[in-house]
Amino acid sequence: MQRFSSFAGMRKNPQLLLLLMAFVMPLVFSIWNALLNNFVVEKAQFTGAEIGMLQSLREIPGFLAFSAVFLLLVIKEQTFALISLAVMCIGVALTGWLPFELGLYCTTVLMSIGFHYFETINQSLTLQWVAKDKAAHFMGKQLAVKSFASLLAYAAVWVVMEWMGYSYITMYMLAGGIGLIIVLLMWVSFDTFTLGTTQHKHMFLRKRYWLYYALVFFSGARRQIFMVFASFMMVEKFGFSVGDISLLFIINYVFNLFFAPKIGRWISKIGERRALTIEYIGLIFVFSSYALVDNAYLAGGIYVIDHLFFAMAIAIKTYFQKIADPKDIASTAAVSFTINHIAAVVIPALLGIVWLTSPVLVFYIGTGFAVCSLLLAVNMPNNPMTGNEVIKDPLSWANRNS
Repeated sequence: MQRFSSFAGMRKNPQLLLLLMAFVMPLVFSIWNALLNNFVVEKAQFTGAEIGMLQSLREIPGFLAFSAVFLLLVIKEQTFALISLAVMCIGVALTGWLPFELGLYCTTVLMSIGFHYFETINQSLTLQWVAKDKAAHFMGKQLAVKSFASLLAYAAVWVVMEWMGYSYITMYMLAGGIGLIIVLLMWVSFDTFTLGTTQHKHMFLRKRYWLYYALVFFSGARRQIFMVFASFMMVEKFGFSVGDISLLFIINYVFNLFFAPKIGRWISKIGERRALTIEYIGLIFVFSSYALVDNAYLAGGIYVIDHLFFAMAIAIKTYFQKIADPKDIASTAAVSFTINHIAAVVIPALLGIVWLTSPVLVFYIGTGFAVCSLLLAVNMPNNPMTGNEVIKDPLSWANRNS
């Protein structure tokens, strides 16, 4: 009887569902990502042109994430999140079976549609289902779960392919198949939750959210500096091997596993304004250090510190949760994901051209992004809430003087 009541309690726990979804996504995606470069070169003979096209196609669904609002007209958010996870798993499972250019483009887009829609809806559900005073700590727990899943994925790749000698097809099928089974179990094991306020089902931009939009944009720009150019510098300038880069990622995930929940709890204590101010001051030093560093070990240390700052970006989400009309959360989550991906589409191409003549300048531009983010963060009130979104509102000033 006690076991039954415990299981019934689990069925009615929306936070457990959020954590399970947070586990499945990186478990499947990390395997896809870990195998991608070797697979496309060995099996599809990709050159830089094809991999560039594939990565551009992968980002398009993120740029179109705003369209999730329209799908919410006919699908509940919880159902949409699970369907999106299932689509991602199917895309990954099919990848190994289509080792040619068009096939890989198609499976990548399918996987990416599921991935980006899930990330959009997952953010919305988290902000709706978790109380404001517990959101930062819970998001830290989500990051820890994601890190554990990523570590498990890397270990699975090593065991299944290096030790057991199975093929790419087997690894992709295992990743997508196991992920899909877990999604189906979540579908039948959890109640349909109706927590939160009924959401708006149309797209909009609100002037009072302008600071949140701006922070999200520069967060996307900062992510591209880290993901594209910092990693590339490790290989081009310091000669890091695949094993070296993998070790850096493992260190990053281990740090998140142990420290992300503590960072979330710390943000709850000191507030979003102080947390983001500390993050952006740190990033100014990080990006400037990338430009100046000449020692491989020091560069690796900076890379780990850079990744650790990602956990502090939780504060952007909790800031929005505190200022938002509860009915705006789903639509704004979709729009903000698109805003974030404007940088993802534009920054790599533009700064890739700059890199050809001055890699140092790329990182100083990153420093500029961090300075812009810092100026935005200090305009955030210590106790943000509806009606107290910013300290000074330049939009209101412009309206009075127009």
